[in-house]
Amino acid sequence: MTSLVLASASAVRARLLAAAGVAFDVIPAHLDEDAVKEALLAQNTPMRGVADALAELKALRVSRSHPEALVLGADQVLVFEKELVSKSPTVSEARALLTRLRGRKHELIGAAVLAKDGAAVWRHVDSATLTMQDFSNAFLDDYLAQEGEALLGSVGCYHLEGRGAQLFAHIAGDYFSILGLPLIQVLGALRDQGVLAS
Repeated sequence: MTSLVLASASAVRARLLAAAGVAFDVIPAHLDEDAVKEALLAQNTPMRGVADALAELKALRVSRSHPEALVLGADQVLVFEKELVSKSPTVSEARALLTRLRGRKHELIGAAVLAKDGAAVWRHVDSATLTMQDFSNAFLDDYLAQEGEALLGSVGCYHLEGRGAQLFAHIAGDYFSILGLPLIQVLGALRDQGVLAS
């Protein structure tokens, strides 16, 4: 069977694959994602294209140095009021972002790309719309105190599989994609590529 490499340092993506019974190695791609996003936006790349390009770059970068393996790259971008939102570097910036998002909708666009021999062989892009509840400042203070710096690893400053679920009034979209990996579609592609039994 073909071996699989996850070109991501995301603990959530690794946990999703492992829980589904997929064997894989982790080799992070180490991209300057902010620089790539900036260049893509300067070229007026649509938001879906930004997520797709980041996932593909990760997959291709690792695939070129491991051509025998099937390499999975994935990425996710958050769009709010037609603008791309970056990760918050501090808890105070996370507070500012969550204050902006509360009571409003935002979109998460996720992409996954499989590469082999330095070329993309499969891709999937989808989006989800999430509506935050209009929570109080006291709720936000408690949330930030409980989550701390752990939430800075997520672009929206929340983990939907944990306490972050309390932030939301409604979500529309694939749960796994919201977590960071379109797992069902990826598993289908891995069967097609001979990584998983069918």
